Amino acid sequence: MVKSDTNAYKYALISVFLWSTVATAFKYSLQYLSPEQLVLYASLTSLLILFIILIIQKKLDQVLSYIRKNSILILTLGAINPFLYYLVLFKAYDLLPAQEAQAINYTWALMLAYLSVPFLKQKLKFTDIIAGIICYFGVLIISTKGEPFSLNFSNLDGVLLGLLSTVLWALYWIFNTKSKADPVVSLFCNFLFATPLIIVYYLVTQPIVIPNITGVLGAIYVGLFEMGITFLFWLKAMQNATNTSKIANLIFISPFISLIFIYFILNEKIYISTLFGLSFIILGLIIQTSKKFK
Repeated sequence: MVKSDTNAYKYALISVFLWSTVATAFKYSLQYLSPEQLVLYASLTSLLILFIILIIQKKLDQVLSYIRKNSILILTLGAINPFLYYLVLFKAYDLLPAQEAQAINYTWALMLAYLSVPFLKQKLKFTDIIAGIICYFGVLIISTKGEPFSLNFSNLDGVLLGLLSTVLWALYWIFNTKSKADPVVSLFCNFLFATPLIIVYYLVTQPIVIPNITGVLGAIYVGLFEMGITFLFWLKAMQNATNTSKIANLIFISPFISLIFIYFILNEKIYISTLFGLSFIILGLIIQTSKKFK
């Protein structure tokens, strides 16, 4: 494939824009659905769209072969993502303002570096420690609304769930290193194996009710643009890029664009402390990922 930075930036910016909308979509949908309902309807949507994509790409024949050889790995990955990760993440969004939940969620890349030490036997660098101090101080600023030393959290349960979601997402990518399949095939199989788990959990924990149509439309949006199509745009961006690090750094503008949607659509007051805290988080992530600091 001939690489083209023009196409890479185009696909990457589409991804960044779509991902910038999902925090708003989560919070909006949760006004009408429980976290369990949102996980169920969004996952079903994503499963369907990934199935259609596999048909278009003529990769459906790879699914059975991959399942036969990797059923335990697929079950493990599917149990983490989409089942546990999104259930925990949506519960965090249900308890926290969108601006807080999305900022905390962005620290998953740092958690990945820390968990790679015991799981992948990688070495923890001094810059990882400094980045962690900066990032989590940013989380503290946001979750205490600008009073980090008071330790007076706006919602401690929500903050803990948000941090737990970063652990789950990091573990998903660590275990995903064992998968050698096409990314779309692998992701589809994860959703295929996770869907029965999600349905059983939903039936055990939730009453059977007719879902709110507005909430369902929100869940469909989440399934399309958080779990499904956007992933493919980002994959195309990485494949077309001559320098993937330049493309990857575009993701740092996403949380700030997200605040615009949160303000205008959800009518959330954006606190100055959120901007300061988010700036600390992004600075920490830049330090952690930049070769210059290493």
